[in-house]
Amino acid sequence: MPFALLCVLLSICGLKAQEKKVVFVIIDGIAEDMLSKANTPNLDEIANVGSLVPAYVGGEKDGYSQTPTISAVGYNTLLTGTWVHKHNVFGNSIKAPNYNYPTVFELFEKRWPEKRTAVFSTWLDNRTKLIGEGLEGTSYLKMDYAFDGFELDTVAFPHDADREFIKNIDEKVATEAARYIKENGPDLSWVYLQFPDDMGHKFGDSPELYEAIAFEDALMGRLWEAISYRKQQFDEDWLLLITTDHGRTAEDGKHHGGQSRRERNIWMITNKDKLNTYAQNHRIAMVDLLPTMVDFLDLEVDEDVRLEWDGVSLLSEVDMINLKGIYNEQNHSIDLSWEQLKGSPKADVYLATSNNKNFGGEDNYKKVGKVKLSKEGYSIDLRDDSVEKFYKVVLKSSNTTLNTWIINE
Repeated sequence: MPFALLCVLLSICGLKAQEKKVVFVIIDGIAEDMLSKANTPNLDEIANVGSLVPAYVGGEKDGYSQTPTISAVGYNTLLTGTWVHKHNVFGNSIKAPNYNYPTVFELFEKRWPEKRTAVFSTWLDNRTKLIGEGLEGTSYLKMDYAFDGFELDTVAFPHDADREFIKNIDEKVATEAARYIKENGPDLSWVYLQFPDDMGHKFGDSPELYEAIAFEDALMGRLWEAISYRKQQFDEDWLLLITTDHGRTAEDGKHHGGQSRRERNIWMITNKDKLNTYAQNHRIAMVDLLPTMVDFLDLEVDEDVRLEWDGVSLLSEVDMINLKGIYNEQNHSIDLSWEQLKGSPKADVYLATSNNKNFGGEDNYKKVGKVKLSKEGYSIDLRDDSVEKFYKVVLKSSNTTLNTWIINE
């Protein structure tokens, strides 16, 4: 039943649907194994109420979607639900984001311009470059509330070698996030905190780094208290997602950026305990968080945008995962594989030989088959077609849409 119709029916019956609100948090630079080594009573409490699941960044290792395990790259992966081959943020300089893959804020603003968005960040570029506030590429998106840019204020926060100024900014940002959320209840918010990554780069695996994680945990306690207050006082339904942007090198924990297991392996904590079979039994991906937020909010998104997402929701049923394709030169075919989960027994296969979406256009997909998901494989016969350098394949069931690229060098 469409969400709008449900709201009408509830209104007629004298009931009011709970308002749904989302907060997602990125705490920079905390590898998966570090959580159990630090004192994190507040994160533990949220996980006990909801879920703690293993996750990863970095795309497909050695594949076309391989993505640097670098901070801004990870942020934009979460914001757009795509790996770097689409969103085009390869480093912290954020030279040329591809806004043809919209962030969750742009999707939200397009559907509900009357609702309120907020960003609380230790780094200004998150709003001005990644969200792309006020830029033509994002249709001049405007955040309703922004609390950031303090790293540029060297009077209030003089830059010291020990990076205490970043710790102080994190506290200011998180304190304001908790206050604003408690008092105003924005509908979609992003909180970004940086200090653990600074301690990691300076000290690596060390007491200083684990103390920084404990410091951020205390800040999460303030945020959790604010959300709990909103739920109790206003009967709102809140989704809280807390994660990190990358892991750290195995040798000493000082670095990141590569594709080692420790650099790729991260984590996600949410206040929701009813996650789907995929989330319960597999290592989720950073790209899954945008579809999860969209799913929770019942946010309508255009089909051409959904076709490009590299992740799936962690809440609703997922029929299949891990779609891959290779070009079979001998048979002139594309051989697909996937892993079936519970759900729909069949799916449709679509093929395109263009990537117009990358430039703001539309791709012409043609339906090339219907498959039983239980077979976990299918070959697209290309014998009547010329050999192309590029193919996009979409596998679409009643619950799930997956895509993959096949690139012939």
